[in-house]
Amino acid sequence: MTTAQLAAVSYLARYSGHTHVLYAYQLREWFAWCEGSGLDPLVGIQRAHVELYIRGLGDRGLMDSTVVTMMHGVRGFFRFAHIDGLIAADPAVYARLPKIHRDETRTQGLDRLELIRFLQVAQTLTVHHGALAYLLGINALRASEAAAVRIEDYADTLRGHRVLHLVGKGNKPATMPLTVPVLRVLEACRGQRTSGPLVLRPVSGQPIDRRDVYRMVARIATAAQIPRHISPHSLRHAAITNALDAGVPLRDAQILARHADPRTTEHYDRAPAATSTGTASTS
Repeated sequence: MTTAQLAAVSYLARYSGHTHVLYAYQLREWFAWCEGSGLDPLVGIQRAHVELYIRGLGDRGLMDSTVVTMMHGVRGFFRFAHIDGLIAADPAVYARLPKIHRDETRTQGLDRLELIRFLQVAQTLTVHHGALAYLLGINALRASEAAAVRIEDYADTLRGHRVLHLVGKGNKPATMPLTVPVLRVLEACRGQRTSGPLVLRPVSGQPIDRRDVYRMVARIATAAQIPRHISPHSLRHAAITNALDAGVPLRDAQILARHADPRTTEHYDRAPAATSTGTASTS
């Protein structure tokens, strides 16, 4: 096994599920390009090589946002190889990526007033809609994360504050504080229950799944008279964007978003909250 192959295996071992599959595909594409160019995929690579690869992705007709996504695994591969001492410098860290234009995004964001209306209307539907809306729109959870929240997950107190334990993207555990308004809504949803899934299907009382999250968000958006498609990621997007617009330091917003790289969080700060179209991100 070559040094590059060993580094790739070590890097991919950090991830599982969809992220592992995606990054493995991106590294295969990078390795294939290097082989065709007579280059070692790791040793001796310079920033110019990485930028030639990025240009080649664009020449294949990929959208700028797709090119940026294709580079996630490659940039992580070099970053950790550098951290592990396999290369002296990271050649991808300053490689120029295409700028993502707003019209490429499929995420429809919410401005501050729309987010407030969304949260208020959600609570008028059912306590389950209210809890889901706050988990997505205040704590910036992803759809699968919100669906997986259990009552036991927010029973602990840390430094005098109730906290929520969850397993996020890439099976990474995380702990986040719960504000009093969020905790109040979660407690209303919990009722007299002491364990089990928090958010339930309002009619059947069965635990929700990712598809239910999408359906419940769509129902809230319709009731709130938001005249465009709103997804669970729209709420996550709104939570992060509104935090940045309110002057929250980038580091704190990164912690809220649970992004490994602050540059990912910065993508959410490309437009003022007064606009209703989000930036390109699926993180």
